[in-house]
Amino acid sequence: MIVSQAATPSGAETSVSSVDLLPVAQRTRDAAQQLAVLSTADKNRAIRAIADALSHHRDDILEANRLDCEAAVIDQLPKPLYGRLKLDAVKLDGAIVGVQDVAKLPDPVGIVQLHRALDAGLELKRVSSPLGVLGVIFESRPDAVMQISSLAVKSGNGVILKGGREAVRSCQALVTAIRVGLEQAGLNPDAVQLLTTREETRAMLALDGYIDLIIPRGSNAFVQFVQDNTRIPVLGHADGICHLYIDEAADLQKSIDIAVDAKVGYPSACNAIETLLVHRAIAAQFLPQIAQALQDKDVELRGDTLTQSLVANSLSATDEDWATEYSDLILAIKVVDSLGEAIAHINTYGSRHTDAIVTENRAAAATFRNQVNAAGVYHNCSTRFADGFRYGFGAEVGISTQTMPPRGPVGLEGLVTYKYHLVGDGHVVATYSGADAKPFIHQDLS
Repeated sequence: MIVSQAATPSGAETSVSSVDLLPVAQRTRDAAQQLAVLSTADKNRAIRAIADALSHHRDDILEANRLDCEAAVIDQLPKPLYGRLKLDAVKLDGAIVGVQDVAKLPDPVGIVQLHRALDAGLELKRVSSPLGVLGVIFESRPDAVMQISSLAVKSGNGVILKGGREAVRSCQALVTAIRVGLEQAGLNPDAVQLLTTREETRAMLALDGYIDLIIPRGSNAFVQFVQDNTRIPVLGHADGICHLYIDEAADLQKSIDIAVDAKVGYPSACNAIETLLVHRAIAAQFLPQIAQALQDKDVELRGDTLTQSLVANSLSATDEDWATEYSDLILAIKVVDSLGEAIAHINTYGSRHTDAIVTENRAAAATFRNQVNAAGVYHNCSTRFADGFRYGFGAEVGISTQTMPPRGPVGLEGLVTYKYHLVGDGHVVATYSGADAKPFIHQDLS
């Protein structure tokens, strides 16, 4: 069902069937048009009100998530999805701080990107503007509701959210609080809507007249399904098959620290590494050390033939392992003969998310960054830095693995487009055409 709440301080819910999705989408578009013209101060006030409402509804949100987690255990939800689903007090409080931080970010709307005089009294401006209405579909992670909603408000966009069925209670509690916050700030709460059924997802994909961008967050198969079933532009966030390559010129202790952080800290995150590539020249020395460090953290290792000969208790890796996002304490390891082979492997099996090299050879690092086709290419640091908050974006709606921009963590700048504003005083094209055409001056203005 659609969670569509009446504009009351209580935030009471009114459920409507999927046949009413079109009117709901229209209300979201109307609310988005109101958001689009708000001042920066008004949008920031609304975001702070959302944060306050989330804090006020804290117990309700945590209880809803507890019920979701209990149901997930009964339903035997896969461990990686369960990790993303769980929203404890610490995680919730951190997410609320993240919402507050969005209010501190520069307003991406109304930025004059180009100001040019075409002729005296005929001035052209390119001005950043909201996209309109976002449709965001995601699995498990209820904290995404808070990030996406706050970014949508700041960028002047309405948003229709669709979380996974495993997180439905959590998402409902969060959207209830967010809508209350919007109303308390004097804004139309219809700017944020929630869908809860698969039927509504399909219906949303058909709303090309009302939704301006679909952002799916899930598996490659899911993203492909969305792309195949809508005419709405899609900002794809697919698998996170991230790599760490240990070069022959790597500092081994540095390599161990980075590899453990990139795999163990949050294995279900899309920016955790799934494959470790090691240069043959250092394999005999390095692999036993890194294997011990990872196995001490309960990481299951799957390796090629040489890796298995050097690492006790490692399993055999297959071609399928190189193309798998485990989202768990499992790591595939392959020994390569050169930097070029490492780059070729990454470009063949990677998902264009984030890949890193550890090396003290700056030329090798530059080659890696230039030739690996990924949104994030790192040198001597963990892939876990691939995150909108860590980039200083405040929050993110997802990480785009497509080649065209926006790419990587998508924050506010990825949620705006631009318009060309042309202001004249009776100017007509005929003046600038024909045998006596007047030339344009094309003078950039400050």
